Amino acid sequence: MSENKPNIVLIMVDQLSALFLSSYGHPVVKTPNINRLAEDGVVFENFYSPSPLCAPARAAMMSGQLPSRNRVYDNAAEFASQIPSFAHYLRLEGYRTCLSGKMHFVGPDQLHGFEERLTTDIYPADFGWTPDWRKPQERVDWWYHNLLSVKQAGIAEQTNQLEYDDEVGFQACRRIYDYARNPEQRPFCLVASFTHPHDPYAARAKYWNMYADDAIDAPLTPAFAYDDMDPHSQRLWKVSAMDEYDICDQDIRNARRAYYANISYLDDHVGRILDTLDECRLSDDTIIMFTSDHGDMLGERGLWYKMSFMEHSARVPLIVYAPGRYDARRVAQPTSLLDIVPTLSDIAGRKDHAATLDGHSLLPLLQGGPENPEHAIYAELTAEGCLAPLFMIRQGNWKYTASRPDPDQLFDLAADPNEMSNLADHPDHADVVRKFRSMAAARWNPSRLEAEIKESQLVRLAVWQALRKGTWYPWDYQPLRDASEQYMRNHKDLNVLEKTSRFPPPPQPEKNPG
Repeated sequence: MSENKPNIVLIMVDQLSALFLSSYGHPVVKTPNINRLAEDGVVFENFYSPSPLCAPARAAMMSGQLPSRNRVYDNAAEFASQIPSFAHYLRLEGYRTCLSGKMHFVGPDQLHGFEERLTTDIYPADFGWTPDWRKPQERVDWWYHNLLSVKQAGIAEQTNQLEYDDEVGFQACRRIYDYARNPEQRPFCLVASFTHPHDPYAARAKYWNMYADDAIDAPLTPAFAYDDMDPHSQRLWKVSAMDEYDICDQDIRNARRAYYANISYLDDHVGRILDTLDECRLSDDTIIMFTSDHGDMLGERGLWYKMSFMEHSARVPLIVYAPGRYDARRVAQPTSLLDIVPTLSDIAGRKDHAATLDGHSLLPLLQGGPENPEHAIYAELTAEGCLAPLFMIRQGNWKYTASRPDPDQLFDLAADPNEMSNLADHPDHADVVRKFRSMAAARWNPSRLEAEIKESQLVRLAVWQALRKGTWYPWDYQPLRDASEQYMRNHKDLNVLEKTSRFPPPPQPEKNPG
């Protein structure tokens, strides 16, 4: 194995809370392939989304920057082309970079440093999903969540999302074979980004039947009465129209069963990628990372989906698997998707970055270095469901959240893992609250950020409305596939094609003399 420039395969999934994986302690979900990664890999036990919503989380991961810095505030905010991503930094270090699947880039740049992209995205690339904080009570029914995903949970042999993820997995494995057959010796970084187990909660019977109905666990924290919810949870209740449908215990069980089934479906994709690397003799020189953009409340506290800093929504997995490089261990220090850029750069040998980063390299921890008990991670939520920016700091066992219109929240996750007791007003913890308020003041200017977000929303809404008039030219990515270069064509030599497309290469027999 080369000690320099290993291949990198980043497997990303969508809306998977770490708390629903058996490698993080869940008693029901079946994931033998992910378990294999965890048993022989480095498991980051307290890994967080920097913004628990798809596009902001992914832009933060790609850039190493919080939404307040990269301006990807919500699911319709443009990710500017001038911001370097880890794909740019890896290309500068000689890597081939490839994306198969979702990354929810908004704007006309749909590559952001990737040399190639094998699929289109599953979500739109335009400004149509822009929230409007001037109208906090207004729901946009054609794109906001509602509880139909829960009421309609069950078996489906084909869906929009299953079709997509089947393609993502196929294209990713196909490209690994291409890398093995290609004589070009540059290392590669392949991102395989799936959309499951994101709602709707619909799963194939093969995976649904892996779970018995009576084995599905109930939420750890029962539903709160609306008046007993914190203000942000009340807004999430409203923004997802959770009062439009009555949810019974069987609805909750069905949704959780389908969610677990779709995690097992993803686990099969992970297994196929691992098998393909083995078949291509690339496993020993490839670092595999497994993570998600954010989690899912999945009925905890009576809430669904994301956009909350509660653990099920904000805490995601990170497993790094490279047994020949990093010894198996579990890391308790809080870490974040913001750390992916400096970590990948470090692995590739790059030490400088053109843009300011908000994350820190995890390579010292991967190599067995000591944890820092004082290390803090920061997160922001700046999308629908908010009246103003919502901030989170995790340090040690403490989690602190704050937003201009809301009371502060402080949880001791060691003593209170289900976040039932807000200690922010408890006199015994006044010094802790003062410390976190000081840390927040040093990091953020809330009034300025709120003004910038509102201005961004107004500008994007105007552009969106204008572009819908007259001829519409979409920004959605069109995969570039030249059929004239696929398979056998008459400008190719069949003997060369058959030899170069086969892996392992076939033996070359000697011709009969004469």
